[in-house]
Amino acid sequence: MQLERPSQETATWSGTVPSAVDSRVLGLIVVTASLAASINLPYGGLPMAAAAFGLLSVSGVALHLLGERKLRRITEGLVERWVAAGGEIEDVTRSASGTRTEWRIHTPDGEVVVGGVALVPIARLSVEWRGIGDTMAASEAEADLDRLAAGLYREIFEFDSNR
Repeated sequence: MQLERPSQETATWSGTVPSAVDSRVLGLIVVTASLAASINLPYGGLPMAAAAFGLLSVSGVALHLLGERKLRRITEGLVERWVAAGGEIEDVTRSASGTRTEWRIHTPDGEVVVGGVALVPIARLSVEWRGIGDTMAASEAEADLDRLAAGLYREIFEFDSNR
């Protein structure tokens, strides 16, 4: 893929996006599974409640891990495409705020925050640059990553060069 600029060797990004398994989301999954399993206590007894808790907990953790993996793949794809097009990426770090899992992409002109809700059925990608953000379904972003990367590259890396 080519984003209008030849590749440059000025980027210092190490090539990895850190994992962002979020303990707050895992805690929410366990609490929700506990509440849902407690409903089974009067009807199926303790064995049914334990089985429901185990099934819901394992399913929830798996869905969170899949959502985190999808968001991390999208973030890594964006950064790789930006570097290939000549964008200077200093570092990619993990952060979290509220219920969102985020990565901060450090550039010479500021930070780009990429993140979202890391839970597969409702995974959404959010990109914020200089206080302006956009949100879309993570599966939609992953399916059209080249176009997304090209559009964001123009906004982030070529914006100041046009002034």
